[in-house]
Amino acid sequence: MTGLSFAIQHLSFAIRHLSVVICCLSVSMMLTSCVDTDEKPDTPTGNFEALWQIIDEHYCFFDYKQQEYGLDWNDVYNKYKVRVSDNLNSLQLFEILTDMLGELRDGHVNLYTSHDVGRYWTWHEAFPKNFSDTLSRHYLGTDYKIAGGIKYKVLDDNIGYMRYESFAQNIGEGNLDDALLYMALCQGLIIDIRNNGGGDLTNAERLAGRFVDEETLVGYIVHKTGSGHGDFSSPEERRLSPSSNIRWHKPVCVLTNRSVYSAANDFAVIMHALPNVTIVGDHTGGGSGLPMSSSLPNGWNVRFSACPILDKDMQQTEFGIAPDVYAALSDESTAQNSDPIIETARKILTK
Repeated sequence: MTGLSFAIQHLSFAIRHLSVVICCLSVSMMLTSCVDTDEKPDTPTGNFEALWQIIDEHYCFFDYKQQEYGLDWNDVYNKYKVRVSDNLNSLQLFEILTDMLGELRDGHVNLYTSHDVGRYWTWHEAFPKNFSDTLSRHYLGTDYKIAGGIKYKVLDDNIGYMRYESFAQNIGEGNLDDALLYMALCQGLIIDIRNNGGGDLTNAERLAGRFVDEETLVGYIVHKTGSGHGDFSSPEERRLSPSSNIRWHKPVCVLTNRSVYSAANDFAVIMHALPNVTIVGDHTGGGSGLPMSSSLPNGWNVRFSACPILDKDMQQTEFGIAPDVYAALSDESTAQNSDPIIETARKILTK
């Protein structure tokens, strides 16, 4: 998705979290720079220096990623500085800057130009898919129902099944009322968010609010307070409010894989905090930093993670969360038209 659409989708979430608004108001707009840097010339060297400084002063995961895989942003500077000279053309400069940003291993970090978008996709490309469109169509059949962005049906063992492909696809309160009422007699519910790359956090929270009866602590959020790598506010609680509409009180399984990212990862984190929910499948992809944006001297835009979201135990979720129960697809199961992740959830819910 584009930087503009990603930011607009996070506007409503930011409004409901004033600390994020104070820190990241311009995150929601993505049209103007919200980062001040020392003025740099519009040369390849000047753009390199500007980008490195923007990330150095405002990126939010340096300490965590230094701990996880030894990231040293000063070493990154030295590594890429020698590749930059003022006789580079724009394509060569774009390649170098994109490679440098790739050192952050962050799918929320992008470099936007008129000819391309620099991105890091190894967060899901280097892992098994654990999802099959063919199997998904097999389980849904042709008689499924559609409520907003959700496809749903009752499986033959009286387990409700929801497939939510992207939180960029809206769901309204009426959609959820109709879907949950239709499956009210089911003994359990599967929510399949595999391959959901994120979207609107409001949709994630709206759905999650159907599974609590009281305000529930689901995590924390912090924001940058200075240019130092460790300059952050104290963690502030994130609490999930129950919906005033139909709520679900029976067991739930949420299905995940490595392509669950951003708002979908956040949904998995929220649901993992609830006692009647089991996460089934593979590790999620992550992407827990709310984004910020800035511009380089040549007009290129850069997006980057600025405000970390932690789980209820104050643990980072930037690299995703592990499922409660691991399950994976195989060539044999696919040939048999069977999805072991769905089947594992069905066994859990029919106990």
